[in-house]
Amino acid sequence: MSSRLRGIAAESEVAKRKAEDQFQAIQEAERAKRVRKSDSFSLNDMLVSGQKVSGDGLLGVDVVTKGVAVPYQRTFGDDDIKKTTDKDLKALRKEMSDLQLWETWEPNRIKLTPERVYTMTFHPSETKPLIFAGDKMGHLGVLDASQEKPISAKQEDDEDEEDDDPDPVLTTLKPHTRTISSMTVHPSKPTHLYTASYDSSIREMDLEKMTSMERYAPESTSDDVPLSGIDMAADDPNTIYWTTLEGEFGRYDMRARKTNSVAVWRLSEKKIGGFSLYPTQSHYFATASLDRTMRLWDIRKLSHDDPVAVGEHQSRLSVSHAAFNSAGQIATSSYDDSLKLYDFGAKGIASWKPGHTLPDHEMKPDTVVRHNCQTGRWVTILRPQWQLNPQSHIQRFCIGNMNRFVDVYSSSGDQLAQLGGDGITAVPAVAVFHRSKNWIAGGTASGKICLWM
Repeated sequence: MSSRLRGIAAESEVAKRKAEDQFQAIQEAERAKRVRKSDSFSLNDMLVSGQKVSGDGLLGVDVVTKGVAVPYQRTFGDDDIKKTTDKDLKALRKEMSDLQLWETWEPNRIKLTPERVYTMTFHPSETKPLIFAGDKMGHLGVLDASQEKPISAKQEDDEDEEDDDPDPVLTTLKPHTRTISSMTVHPSKPTHLYTASYDSSIREMDLEKMTSMERYAPESTSDDVPLSGIDMAADDPNTIYWTTLEGEFGRYDMRARKTNSVAVWRLSEKKIGGFSLYPTQSHYFATASLDRTMRLWDIRKLSHDDPVAVGEHQSRLSVSHAAFNSAGQIATSSYDDSLKLYDFGAKGIASWKPGHTLPDHEMKPDTVVRHNCQTGRWVTILRPQWQLNPQSHIQRFCIGNMNRFVDVYSSSGDQLAQLGGDGITAVPAVAVFHRSKNWIAGGTASGKICLWM
């Protein structure tokens, strides 16, 4: 009698089923890793590496060849500053161009996150530069750049011993299971860091207690709604706003029960890559979408059934981010290799009534600056970021440069600086300004940080 008739499976069939079972187990394990964790975390739960810190310790034209990066090739420098005729602009160009790389450690020694940096922010404190960076796998890196390198303990006669050259003190935590896409610290609540993630959640980290708790997420952990941005109104530290890769915009008052106070609007059929609130009148906000539009919205007149924008402008290719400043100006970056600047402050946004709309010709950008935005697969998308409280009347923003610099521009499109330095071996694609100090940080695909002060 054959093995089949006796009920004995062939070896190949057994091996096949075993391989399938193993494959299914691996797939389930990978899915489990990506499911967000809704628990509250302590420092020990999140700590990946680095020092366990206490709460006290935490307290123009720039691309010659369009779309092609030429590492270390400058497109702005001293000659441009010398040719500047406007006195105020020349002074600011000199001031910003004089910023120097943090010399205590070279950038290739400051590996703040294990994976590619996706988002960064400065703590609002003006007493010391404290930098937070989120990466592709949900890690959060913390760097206190006020630290000094310890003096080597090596004695002069100990020639056989290696010189003691310690790396900077860094802290790496893991509050999320997927990419941290955006983060913010509200200036009136400086001990709390809010992070949004592709794991569909927003978490609040208490920087004094070093604990993390979930503040928003869909009802079920099986609901996959990756978040692309987070922001908070300057006058309201209790309400969080976010956007999703599904084209949604959400609002939640953290003081209320979630089931009663979460409001969600679908504003785009395609993903919203970035958004920001108008700092001085937070009912206005701007979104940037894969559908190639920058749209301006007024939440006071935003219907859930048929939301109508104040106005929109369409670019040739997708728009990556829309950043509002306190003067009512918006800066966007787009895959059509341009930075576009819109001045709604000059159009009277402060006096608009609810329901005000703008015709297409008033939504056109006031200034367009050529900028290589072809980041490719391995470099984080370039996004402009304003200095929220500049110490002069000239508004300015920074953005990564594919030639391995960080560029600084004014709100009128004048380039103010092109920051670089020795030891920068990758594109500092994620560039951020401190809200009031002239401190700028850039994060790379290898998780390393550049800091200019």
